[in-house]
Amino acid sequence: MYNARCYFCHGYNGDARTVAARYLDPPPRAFTATDPKSLSTARMVAAVTHGRSGTAMKSFAKLLSKKEIRAVVAYVRSTFMARRAANTAYHTPENGWPDHQRYRAAFPFALGEVPVDTPADGLTPGQREGLRLFRSGCVTCHEGSRRASPEAVFDLRAVSYPRGGFRPGKASPDAVSGASPYARHEVAPLLVDATPEERRGEALFQDNCAFCHAADGTGRNWIGRFLEPHPRDLTDPRAMAAMTPARLRRVIREGLPGTTMPAWGGVLQPAEIDALVRYIDRAFHPLARGGNGSRFPEAARPRIMWRQEGNGANHD
Repeated sequence: MYNARCYFCHGYNGDARTVAARYLDPPPRAFTATDPKSLSTARMVAAVTHGRSGTAMKSFAKLLSKKEIRAVVAYVRSTFMARRAANTAYHTPENGWPDHQRYRAAFPFALGEVPVDTPADGLTPGQREGLRLFRSGCVTCHEGSRRASPEAVFDLRAVSYPRGGFRPGKASPDAVSGASPYARHEVAPLLVDATPEERRGEALFQDNCAFCHAADGTGRNWIGRFLEPHPRDLTDPRAMAAMTPARLRRVIREGLPGTTMPAWGGVLQPAEIDALVRYIDRAFHPLARGGNGSRFPEAARPRIMWRQEGNGANHD
């Protein structure tokens, strides 16, 4: 249950060293840095059951039974908090990782055996390929891997995991990452004739919101499919039918309790939230007209002017 529900934020080994943790404020709890005497079993059970207000920790009461909640808390306390032990094997066929050895070139970087900021001329050709694979597929979970310089900063983009595209005895359409069911949702819309505010919203969305909602707004990337309830499909007419600019601003600012949508009001300025609303209205689905006439004025250009390139899906 931990590997299916918790590790994405709290870390594969309970240390909260993930890309998701860097985006969340406050960050998820690092269990390996928590003394079990300072955090009781009852408090942990309550947090998993009801969530924690003001954090990204949501309630799992509708997803896990009371017995399952007690079991996952017991596992976390024993494995990460008390024994500081490593997690059980995750990359198994049962978890959607057949032939995980095909990614072995990336293992030295995921395991911290080779620093991820090693200069290219200090790597063998095989290691350079492994680093490329690590940055394109493994980094989302193994983001905390070893660096020679603590100040090293990388322009890394979290992408769909290598799951679901591989079938035993037959090569995946994407033989390198195996992420073909999700990779097409990592392609951002190409806006034509966008306003400066829409461009600002575009950058904010793709840097922050696309992690869960996918670059194409559908929420059908690996992360979006992993989260429950799933992030809203911003392109779905049914999901967006009653979404006005005012309502969308409020959701972004305050979040949605009981869902995976956190509050961004403490992270984004009002003008940035306005830019996000403009971008979503333009790129994914026109927002509805509110009772106070809050619908954006219609522009002279077509409502949707974007194209997904490289995946055979065009939307003009």
